[in-house]
Amino acid sequence: MRPARAGDAGALALVAGATLLETFHAIIPAADLVAHTTGKSSAAAFGGWIAGADSQVFYAGAAGTEAPLGYAVLTTAEFPAAVLRPGDWELRRIYTLAAAHGAGLGPALLDAALIEARARGHHRLLLGVHPDNRRARRFYERNGFTVVGERTFAVGTQRFTDPIYALDL
Repeated sequence: MRPARAGDAGALALVAGATLLETFHAIIPAADLVAHTTGKSSAAAFGGWIAGADSQVFYAGAAGTEAPLGYAVLTTAEFPAAVLRPGDWELRRIYTLAAAHGAGLGPALLDAALIEARARGHHRLLLGVHPDNRRARRFYERNGFTVVGERTFAVGTQRFTDPIYALDL
């Protein structure tokens, strides 16, 4: 695992599309998954996050080949004002391919995110998660995150009310 570089944007977009499909294929229609991936998780979106001054992207690659297996994206927090506090930062994305589940990449990506957030002087890490993504919710809860609110989140034409989780740093 390492900080992402500009040349990683295309590979990260590929993993984003694959993990979105793996995670939500039974919940979200294909057209909405495609719309979300080509817009919000495109190579251009990753390129912007990689280049952004208040964002950080981590790249998790296979040993030896560095083939992309997962990633984490941290950015300026974008949540309802009632939830936000000074010093908040957002864990916008954290995904690993299903083939890498159980290999410790998720915890390693989260650890890197926490270290980076603290190093930048943030006081709290926020994230939103699909209400039916039980695997992710258990992961965050095991790692000390608690629900502090909710938000409406769009994936294509679908609208979801996501719980917002927070972890004091």
